[in-house]
Amino acid sequence: MRILIIGGSGRFIGARVVDELAGLGHQIGVFARPGAAVRGGVRRFVGDRRRISDHAAELRAFAPEVVVDVILGSEAHARALVDTFRGVAQRIVAISSMDVYRSCGVLHRLEPGPLEPLPLTEASPLRTRLQTYPPAQIAMLQHLFGWLDQEYDKIPVERALLADKALPATVLRLPMVHGPGDKLHRFFPLLKRMDDGRAAILMAEDLAAWRGTKGYVNDVAAAIAAATVSDRAAGRIYNVGEANVRTELEWARAVATITGWRGNLVTLPMENMPAHLQTPANFQQHWVADTTRIREETGFSERVDRDEALRRTIEWERANPPADINLNQFDYAAEDAVIASRT
Repeated sequence: MRILIIGGSGRFIGARVVDELAGLGHQIGVFARPGAAVRGGVRRFVGDRRRISDHAAELRAFAPEVVVDVILGSEAHARALVDTFRGVAQRIVAISSMDVYRSCGVLHRLEPGPLEPLPLTEASPLRTRLQTYPPAQIAMLQHLFGWLDQEYDKIPVERALLADKALPATVLRLPMVHGPGDKLHRFFPLLKRMDDGRAAILMAEDLAAWRGTKGYVNDVAAAIAAATVSDRAAGRIYNVGEANVRTELEWARAVATITGWRGNLVTLPMENMPAHLQTPANFQQHWVADTTRIREETGFSERVDRDEALRRTIEWERANPPADINLNQFDYAAEDAVIASRT
């Protein structure tokens, strides 16, 4: 199969998707930014994802049967993608996010009404409010992900792609992805406290009990590859992520076991936490997804044991701490004062 991967030079998910599909023997092309490294033996196309229409003739000449877009961010991205490959490709594989679900809006107190029932299936309600991220957060994300624009929202992306009957789409809703290359450094705040030798680490009770679907980057890439080559995937939406979801406290205990940290994990009501560890999120709304569909329809299963995946993530985090560490989130004096007040 001839497959074009947009964003396939990314060092986190994109490059691993290339490796998966190339390893299966498919002919791979990668559309990447100037200067980006790509795997040997892969056809390279250079350009800006935000101006993909400028490269339509060259990309159409490659005649991909399937186009996998790892870096779709807005409706404009989606429409340009469809216009570029309609009449050439047989299918689009679009990387979306579980943040499309109404449960995400409830978690961030942006959606009124009751909690969403669990687990989240591909038919669960979506957010009614679009572009929920505040400008400051969008600016931070744009700093990390150069392809992201001001109109970032995966819901319009999905709608634009699934509405085009001339070019079938497969939509993959990803979880919170961790592993080597994670620009969001999801485990860093916890790991730093353990590596700093903290005797106790505070966790808000509702956050400690919260469950949100995660996925190890290599396994997520394998899921994307499985859906890319599956004959059943056209027109389908798939949740991607772990089958059994840990609480945040269970994740913290797993990190402690791997690192050998022997301190105490102390849970307190949110209102008793120091100011820098308080958050307005509604952690009564868990974010647990049912991933049965992709497993049954594509044959996907995880490749890496969960604790081994976490060990690799920790090893990478230690070797690659964030370039700009916000030290305000590590106010150990305030944390010690709260811990001392309990004794």
